Amino acid sequence: MSGEDRVVGVVLVSHSKAVAEAVAELAVGLTGDGPKVPVAAAGGTPDGGLGTSAELIASAAREVDRGAGVALLVDLGSAVLTVKALIAEGDELPADARLVDAPFVEGTVAAVVSASAGADLAAVVAAAEEAYGYRKR
Repeated sequence: MSGEDRVVGVVLVSHSKAVAEAVAELAVGLTGDGPKVPVAAAGGTPDGGLGTSAELIASAAREVDRGAGVALLVDLGSAVLTVKALIAEGDELPADARLVDAPFVEGTVAAVVSASAGADLAAVVAAAEEAYGYRKR
């Protein structure tokens, strides 16, 4: 893979497939005509219910892995636990996969926009985590 093809991938882990897909659509849409970042939604369970699925998360991470790292953003408690378990197992996710401690929507937008600008994994994670400081008033 050439250096130009190496971009940080982003996985959105939500208890709801619809939520993960909507946040992915929003973030990708806000990058405009810039370089396309691989973003995958890993929401819900394989049968379409609410919950999280290690299988869907691992598959999504492999799908977006372009050799520059994978940032995983999560919505709620068990999503965090599922991603932590996958990272601890060590062989289900790409070696450079990182759980990002960031608000789901704002952090995702910051991560995807940063990745589209060519940021490395550390900078993508930092941008997403900085979203905790976004004030709305």
